[in-house]
Amino acid sequence: MKIPNVPNTSVKLMLFPFSLEGAARIWLEKEPPRSIETWDDLVSKFINKFFPPSKTTNLPKMKSTSFSQKYDETFYEAWDRFNDLLRGCPHHGFSELHQLDTFYNALNSNDQDSLNSAAGAISSDVAELKDLFGHVILDRKNQTPSSAPVKAVD
Repeated sequence: MKIPNVPNTSVKLMLFPFSLEGAARIWLEKEPPRSIETWDDLVSKFINKFFPPSKTTNLPKMKSTSFSQKYDETFYEAWDRFNDLLRGCPHHGFSELHQLDTFYNALNSNDQDSLNSAAGAISSDVAELKDLFGHVILDRKNQTPSSAPVKAVD
C-alpha cells in the first residue's frame, strides 16, 4: 500500500496496532499518548518490552550451537527454522558471517555439496578425487615408454 507523499514508516506506524492481540495489544494501549511518534520508537519499545536483553542474551548461543538440519527437513525448511530462531532473539549480536557459518555447518552433507556447487566451490571429497585422478594420469604418462627420436640417415 503506497500513499502519495506519506512515508512507508508512517503507514506502518498507523497499521501496526491492527496486527496486535493479547498482551501486545494491552501493552500498546497502556503506552502514554504521544510516547511513540516514529516507527523506530515503536520498534525499540516493542523489542525492549517483549524481547529484553536479560531474557535473550544467552538464548541464541545455546540454541545455535545445537542447531542442526533435521533428518527429513529440506534445505529451505531448515533455513526458515534457523531464521525463526534468530528472529526470536533480536539481541543475538551474531555477525552475518557467523550466522551463515553456523547454518552451513548444521546442514547435511548433500545440502552442503549443493551449496558448494552453486557457489562454484568443490567439496573436499571431489577435490581429493580430482587430485587422485591427476596423480594417476601423471603416473601413467611417466610409465609410458617414450620413443627416442629417430634421426633420418641419408
